[in-house]
Amino acid sequence: MSLVDTLLSAFVSLRANILRTVLTTLGIIIGVAAVIAMVGVGAGAEQRIQSVIDNLGSNVLFVSNGSSMSGGVRGGSGSRVSLTEADARAIEQEASSVLIAAPSVRASAQLIRGNSNWFATIYGAGDGYLKAREWQVSSGRTFSPQEERSPTKLAIIGQTVVAQLFPEEDPVGQMMRIKRVPFTIIGTVAAKGETAWGGDQDDVVFIPITTAKTRIVGGDRFRGPNVANITVKAASASLIMEAEREVTEILQRRHRIRPGQADDFRVRNVAQMLDARAQSERIMSILLASVAGISLLVGGIGIMNIMLVSVTERTREIGLRMAVGARSRDILLQFVTEAVAVSLIGGAIGIVIGLAGSIAAARMGDWPIITSPVAALLAIGFAALVGIFFGFYPAYKASRLDPITALRHE
Repeated sequence: MSLVDTLLSAFVSLRANILRTVLTTLGIIIGVAAVIAMVGVGAGAEQRIQSVIDNLGSNVLFVSNGSSMSGGVRGGSGSRVSLTEADARAIEQEASSVLIAAPSVRASAQLIRGNSNWFATIYGAGDGYLKAREWQVSSGRTFSPQEERSPTKLAIIGQTVVAQLFPEEDPVGQMMRIKRVPFTIIGTVAAKGETAWGGDQDDVVFIPITTAKTRIVGGDRFRGPNVANITVKAASASLIMEAEREVTEILQRRHRIRPGQADDFRVRNVAQMLDARAQSERIMSILLASVAGISLLVGGIGIMNIMLVSVTERTREIGLRMAVGARSRDILLQFVTEAVAVSLIGGAIGIVIGLAGSIAAARMGDWPIITSPVAALLAIGFAALVGIFFGFYPAYKASRLDPITALRHE
């Protein structure tokens, strides 16, 4: 009996009990669809996390002010101002693993240009901050060292601000007001898009830190040398932990923090922050893989059960085939082929459902889902293995029937 004849016979048998065949494939369909979705979600999560790292700036540490203590009541993070511009210079000069240590302050303010206005985030920072965060100046120029140190009224704006205040114009060289203070725009930065938390990174204005502290940031918290944050860029990804250690030691020494005493600053590692998120995504992938594995196991058991029933129902047919010359291996091959066909049909349907579900989830949740042809091939291959594994015993049982006894079966 040729392979083509075996396949045709298998499909005829499956079509004869179409409802039973469909029900048998459900476990395989669910399992394969879950595998496709799992791979897509996992790959999409990795891509999104890498995109967040790229947007925040690679190899970056964020140093912020610590919490205050008053009458036994602790303030929130940043309530105690302890960081200074001198701290940033010391980190950059003394830490061998650090390339850039850029101080900054931050505020939110209304931008006005003619009859248009827009509310945006204002960063008082210099060229070092732009380099540390990997902001690319797309037109115009950045601040000079002299402009950073003096209260010059110059600004670099993000693409959202460009769209809102200068929709069809080149903003470089034009004026806008921040809190009624006129600023000349000297450059724009390239678009970065949203953060992982949904914030608009392009809705931003950069001005010299001295100008920000004297003209924009209200109150006395950041007057003089005090700053809100220090953005630290390590020399490479492999040195990020060393940079964190060096920054901590330098600040502890400069702030005279004794052993056992709480730090008056906070160092955050972007990679560690995102690793925690990646870990949660991996847990979800493992749970989804568990569902896929259980579904495939249940589907395999269903295939074995149905094949055993099929052998019992077709005992007389098996005896007749043997009587006209079919060998045991022909019977074995026929029933294994039927089991594999059921698995492959379920696998193909599962791939289609998995891809469709992934695309729908990506559109509804604004989450990248990366589909892989390799994952589809692995899923269909695993489905075939399930068919072979769970279909072998019923096929073996059918091949060992005695032809005389089988022909007498009613």
